Amino acid sequence: MDVSQYLEMFIEESKEHLQSLNVTLLEMENTPDNKEYINQIFRVAHTLKGMAATMGFKKMTKLTHDMENVLSEIRNGEIAVSAELLDVLFQCLDALESYIDLIVNTASEGDEDNKPIIDRLDAILESKGKGSKATKDTKVVVKQVETPVIGDLKTERKHLMLPFNDYEKNAIIKSKEEGYITYGITIVIAETCVLKSARAFIIFRTFERLGQIIKSYPSVQDIEDEKFESDFSVFIISKDAEATFMKELGSISEVEEILIDEMNVEGEVKDFVNKEDIKEEINSDIQKVQDEKTKAKQQVIKPKANRTVRVDIERLDNLMNLVSELIIVKNGLETVENNNQNMNEQIEYLERITTNLHDAVMKVRMVPIERVFNRFPRLIRDLSRKLNKNMELHMSGEETELDRTVIDEIGDPLVHLIRNSGDHGLETPKERQKSNKPEMGKVYLDAYQDGNNVVIEVRDDGRGIDIQGVKKKALNKGTITKNQADAMTDKDIIDLLFRPSFSTVDKISDVSGRGVGLDVVKTKIEALGGDIEVKTELGKGSTFIIRLPLTLAIIQALMVNIADEKYAIPLNTIQNIEDVKIADIKYIQNQEVINLRGHVIPIVHLDGMLGVIKEEEDKESITVVIVNKGDKKAGFIVDGLIGQQEIVIKTLGKFLINSRLIAGATILGDGEVALILDVNSLV
Repeated sequence: MDVSQYLEMFIEESKEHLQSLNVTLLEMENTPDNKEYINQIFRVAHTLKGMAATMGFKKMTKLTHDMENVLSEIRNGEIAVSAELLDVLFQCLDALESYIDLIVNTASEGDEDNKPIIDRLDAILESKGKGSKATKDTKVVVKQVETPVIGDLKTERKHLMLPFNDYEKNAIIKSKEEGYITYGITIVIAETCVLKSARAFIIFRTFERLGQIIKSYPSVQDIEDEKFESDFSVFIISKDAEATFMKELGSISEVEEILIDEMNVEGEVKDFVNKEDIKEEINSDIQKVQDEKTKAKQQVIKPKANRTVRVDIERLDNLMNLVSELIIVKNGLETVENNNQNMNEQIEYLERITTNLHDAVMKVRMVPIERVFNRFPRLIRDLSRKLNKNMELHMSGEETELDRTVIDEIGDPLVHLIRNSGDHGLETPKERQKSNKPEMGKVYLDAYQDGNNVVIEVRDDGRGIDIQGVKKKALNKGTITKNQADAMTDKDIIDLLFRPSFSTVDKISDVSGRGVGLDVVKTKIEALGGDIEVKTELGKGSTFIIRLPLTLAIIQALMVNIADEKYAIPLNTIQNIEDVKIADIKYIQNQEVINLRGHVIPIVHLDGMLGVIKEEEDKESITVVIVNKGDKKAGFIVDGLIGQQEIVIKTLGKFLINSRLIAGATILGDGEVALILDVNSLV
């Protein structure tokens, strides 16, 4: 059977499954007792195994089969979810991604059999009778403690009715071995209490001071949201005696009753503690809550069926080219001198159709930036371990949409910026303590639409950029001279970071130090028609702001004349157009500038920059187009304005691709070719 015809479908579906696996593993690391995550990972591994076997990829099939065996034992409660197990599953994910990358490039899975990973999976399977024996052959039993009661209220010991998962059983077992005691405690708050959540907060602060909470019912979030009646239960590991708990908790006002029991470890594990004491209605309530949570979770992750169709990007590009040709025809018809009323109406009708068709095709090409953002929580997790820093990632605006072409290219620059924030930006836990900062460093990744641009911000609450340190490093390396350094602004010094081979790190590691990160970022973003700027405050953190065009195919532009030639300036870069008197042009450090409403703006003679020959004219005033690149502004001197026009961007071809002042070309209505100016490079 020839399965090569299904290869593209296999690759596309595998990438989706691996993305889902990545997200689910990260979620499971935070909540290892959530059975739904285990089931979801099992389903992904099972599906990938079937797909790989169908395509004849034996090594991939073997790896997913072994994953499935381990996950099956976890589902059955034979193996507990541990940090070691999660590390192995992440390694499996990386190995599967490597297989897919090889298949994309070579249509083959290669020679790597990933034996070390398979051996680790087999070892986990074999050790379930040994490494997890304590979990299987022990039970948690209750040593009844005389319970002091405050007031006359008698309440059920609800902590005796809570189910343990494998993770919690292991925690109790290990704490016992290390000399800790595990207590089950139910707290009853007075019904007259006005702010139950505030009272619960004080109680939890007391618990945190005395030991470590391993379970609570309801959940901590529900207790904070006041989603409980008058009592809640916790399991806590501590070295303090019951008397200490009674004294500390009893001193808190509006606490009516404290029920406490000590939990010991011996014998065989049971799913519930003291089953005979469990009242049927309370057990039913707990089960009902868990069923509702599982049902809600399933509703959230249930994908829409038959709502999307996969289309090859080349077909979309072809469709876009046809729309582009239609726009060129429309522009050509507008140049035909014909005053026939019917002709004008037909041209207006054609314009409406082409505009709507263009918008429809653009929406098809637009993809949520979420598909790029989803890879970064894993990146932060790995960085945190590699650098021994506590860090967490906060993302927003994942629903912001970008052209598919831009989406495919923006991933690598963002990887560099996030690694930069983790390595250079965030301090070590000790440094953060000295600076009175929380040990957990934060990296923020935000996306939002701003007019015709999409803005992506990567920021951190780290040490910020030491501008004087960068200047000193640049002087030592010979990147700049002493005279240049004295004349540079803070922004000029920060721009040095984007130069090739420039790094502020002395020691090269596998994370940084080679000076290729920010240089690659700037080159890639400018190639996409965007720009990047940096804001920083020493000791507070840094922000890298990327601005990208929504689309790279059809744009609104201002058509201008320079001598006898026509050029296009993208409209989204233009701030305004000014008539400037020659007498108002001043000089600062041999650079022509104008003072426009309190802002000093350098002006650029486009004819000189582009090598356009024109006759000298004696003018009293000139037309200046004010453009901006981030917070930088410049004035382009033009000889005439033609007007605003919707233009189709055509590439210049491989022979002219290195012309940095020109972003592309467009075909005008009369068939003439006009060049599109690259505002970023000119500024």
